[in-house]
Amino acid sequence: MVNLSTIDLNLLHVLAVALEERSATRAARRLGVTQSAVSNALARARELLGDPLLVRDGRGMAPTPAAEELLPELAAAMGQLRSMIEHRRAFDPLTSTRELTLACADNSQIADVPPVAAALAREMPLARLRVVSIDYLVASGGLSAGGIDAAIGMRKRDPALRVAPLYRDPTVGVVRRDHPIVGKRLTRGTFPRLGFIDVHIPLGRPGQGHALVEQAFRAQGLVRRIALVVPGFAAAAMAAAGSDLVAFMPRRVAVALGSHLPVRLVELPVADLGHEMWLAWHERTHKDPAGACLRRVILETLRAEPTVRAVVGHAQLVTPPRQRGVESLHGRAKQLDPLDL
Repeated sequence: MVNLSTIDLNLLHVLAVALEERSATRAARRLGVTQSAVSNALARARELLGDPLLVRDGRGMAPTPAAEELLPELAAAMGQLRSMIEHRRAFDPLTSTRELTLACADNSQIADVPPVAAALAREMPLARLRVVSIDYLVASGGLSAGGIDAAIGMRKRDPALRVAPLYRDPTVGVVRRDHPIVGKRLTRGTFPRLGFIDVHIPLGRPGQGHALVEQAFRAQGLVRRIALVVPGFAAAAMAAAGSDLVAFMPRRVAVALGSHLPVRLVELPVADLGHEMWLAWHERTHKDPAGACLRRVILETLRAEPTVRAVVGHAQLVTPPRQRGVESLHGRAKQLDPLDL
């Protein structure tokens, strides 16, 4: 039996941060201590656990297999301790200095995070919003591990997760402005003559969005010739801007990227293709007042659905403030998941 009274539990906190940052320097900065203090704590943690835990790898540090196995459990334990203490304090959004972590893919990082960050700054002016990738979410053990307060993405069926609908985002094509083959619309006739860019988001593997697009096109007898695979929509848009390749992506991020890149949006030969985006959080954070404030800000901000415009050839493609798909999404959510924030 381990005698906890003989263990400095602060070592576990330092170890958790060091494993997340994979750098003693960054861990020290995040903890507000010196680098030597972090190094000393890691040395004591190595002795306590009987493993090197972190070894030098170039300019950073790489976790050992034992450390990778330990991180999700350690993060969950730290999250539970943090929640226990936070729940004992009176929550005031105007004075809270909490760091709140949101996980999302780069489409939401580009299109959704800016308005959410601005709204959160008004609600919790002293708090810090930390945005991490879907790769980080998966690698760190998901929402159950304890380091992430909420996630934006496609819905995942998990009884431990609570979810709320955000919006339905239609899928559009993105091509360079002077594309020699593609006009205002991607047609069946031009489809076989084109090369396409595929986006694999979670750990470089095809995800739910990829599967939906492939299924929709194959159902119409259309098969993409994949010429390039990238890990995000920004990279896909950049590649489309500099080549004759075609990228598919959610309209919100396409509009945002299109204002900075020489690309244009084109309609697809498949009707009603889009992604339903949800806000998800774990049951363990449901009663956390800071987490609830973040969720409320996200829902109120992203459900507002402002009208967006994007150039499609020489015409304007307009997204109405409320779409039938969004209304049906909200209707199903009322049946499946009572929205109790």
